[in-house]
Amino acid sequence: MATKVLVLLGTKKGAFILESDARRRAWDLRGPFCETWPMNHVIADPADGTIYGAGGNEWFGPAVWKSTDLGATWTHSSQGLAYAEGEQPIKSAWSLAPAAGRLYAGVEPAGLFRSDDAGQAWQHVAGLRNHPSRPGWQPGGGGLILHSIVLNPKDASQVWVAISSAGVFHTADGGETWEPRNRGTRADYMPEDQRYPEVGQCVHCLVMAPGMPDRLYQQNHCGMYRSDDGGRSWQSIEAGLPSTFGFPAAAHPRDPATLYLLPLNGDIAGRFVPDGKTAVWRTRDAGARWQALREGLPQKNAFLGVLRQAMATDRLDPAGVYFGTSSGALFASADEGESWSCIAQHLPTITSVETMVVGT
Repeated sequence: MATKVLVLLGTKKGAFILESDARRRAWDLRGPFCETWPMNHVIADPADGTIYGAGGNEWFGPAVWKSTDLGATWTHSSQGLAYAEGEQPIKSAWSLAPAAGRLYAGVEPAGLFRSDDAGQAWQHVAGLRNHPSRPGWQPGGGGLILHSIVLNPKDASQVWVAISSAGVFHTADGGETWEPRNRGTRADYMPEDQRYPEVGQCVHCLVMAPGMPDRLYQQNHCGMYRSDDGGRSWQSIEAGLPSTFGFPAAAHPRDPATLYLLPLNGDIAGRFVPDGKTAVWRTRDAGARWQALREGLPQKNAFLGVLRQAMATDRLDPAGVYFGTSSGALFASADEGESWSCIAQHLPTITSVETMVVGT
C-alpha cells in the first residue's frame, strides 16, 4: 500500500518536493534544494527511490544532482559530462531517464550521455551526434536541446529521443546507430514544398503509452500526433483541440488510450492558455476525441503557460495528474482530472513535474 506521494519539481531556482499521504488532500513543501541552481528536470528512479536532478546553465555548467534520502541531502557530478575539446561546450543537463541500472541524460547543445554508476560518471553516446543530419539541427526557442528520453521497458537497447529542432530519433542497438522517425509530422515554418522533412521538426514532448512500447504520443510545435509503430509513422490527433500548439503531454499510468495535454494559444499569440481560461484536455480513446477538464482551474485572466516537462501523472488508482506553471503555481487532481486544486504557488518558474509513490 502506498504510504506517501512525492511531487518533484524542477524550477529556475532549485528543486522542490511536495509530499502527501495516499489521499493527496494536504501537501507539505520542502526546498529549494540543489543550491538554487536552475533545474530543468527532477525525477525519481522507481527501482531504488533515488532522486536525480538535471540542471545548470552557461554560468554554472552542466551537472546531475542526486539524493538517496528523499531530498534531505544532495550531491552532484559533472564528471564526463562534456563534449570533445573543440566542440561547443555543454550549457546544461536538460532531461533524465533511468532504466535497468543505467541513467541517461539529455543536454544542450543536443546530445545524449549515459551513466552506469548512478550518476557519478558519464560517457557520451556519440552515435546520435554522429548522425549525418546533425549539421542541419537548428535550435528552437529554448535552444538546441534534447528534452525527451523514452526507454522501451521490454528492451533496454531501444531508446527514443526528441530534439528541438531536429525531431525524433530511435536506436535499436543501445545508441550505436540512430534512425530519424518523423514521417507524418509537419514543419509549418518550412517552405510549403518542404513541410514534411525527414529531419527538422520541432518536437515539444514525447511520451510512451503504458504497456504498449510501440505507441508514442508527440506534442509538436505544429500539431499533436500518435504513432502505433514506434515512430516509423505518425498520424494527427489534433482534431477537437483548441490549438495545434502546446508543450507538455502526460500518459495515464495504466491505460494506453488515455493522455493529458495542456494546449496553449499559439506560438506567436502569447503562448498562454486559450482565452485566458485554464483547461487540461484528456482523451480516453487515443486521440479520437478530447474533453476539456476545467473544474477548479482559473477561468478568467489566466495568462499562464506550462513548459514541456511540467506535467505528470502518479501511479495511484485513481491516478493523480499534476502540472506546474510559468508563474510558479502547481495544480493537482486526485481523480484523473475531473477536479483540480492549487497545491503550491509563488514558486519560481516551474520547469518540470514528476512523481514518486513511496510504498508497495
